[in-house]
Amino acid sequence: MLENTSVKSICVYCGSQPGRDPAHMAAGRALGRSIAVHGLRLVYGGGTKGIMGAVAAGVLSNGGQVTGIIPEFLMDMEATRHSLGQLNELIVTKDMHERKHKMFERADAFVTLPGGIGTLEEIVEIMTWAQLGRHEKPMVFANVNGFWDPMLELVSHMRSQGFIHTAHRVQPMVVDNVEDIVPAIVDKWQSVSDPEGMDEVIARL
Repeated sequence: MLENTSVKSICVYCGSQPGRDPAHMAAGRALGRSIAVHGLRLVYGGGTKGIMGAVAAGVLSNGGQVTGIIPEFLMDMEATRHSLGQLNELIVTKDMHERKHKMFERADAFVTLPGGIGTLEEIVEIMTWAQLGRHEKPMVFANVNGFWDPMLELVSHMRSQGFIHTAHRVQPMVVDNVEDIVPAIVDKWQSVSDPEGMDEVIARL
């Protein structure tokens, strides 16, 4: 296991369904493994199905730690109660609002794998909070097979039309290769005191 002394946990947003492209599930497992190998904790929505389940399994099968945060009403939709018992830590919230805030509080960085409307809403909220100066935590789009290209194009369009103020605060990394995500996050944390070094790490929109 690689030693890391800065980033402690990574929040992953992703679909509770597997999607149609097998690469999405493979990316989930690979990201989970990478998180574990780098000695980090996974913070995620607690689901044990679809890509969410693949990420958690990737962490757990490689000796890593997992914190699942899930609302009571989703426990039988996005997971099974038996599988939830395999997580290192399970936090059950009363609603989605509390879930998202706890995920934010416990995470040092955010990664978005392929997913649906819920996944999109989660990362957009994190980007909004960054724009408003609420945090400076790294944000990453895991652009598996170009999945997020339409989203990134829309963000670029909004920026060019003058609708993203303080744009310097909304600069998520865009990483195509899942294996490069965790090292990129670690490098960004280490380059906070070295602004010139950040240019080598961040793939800017």
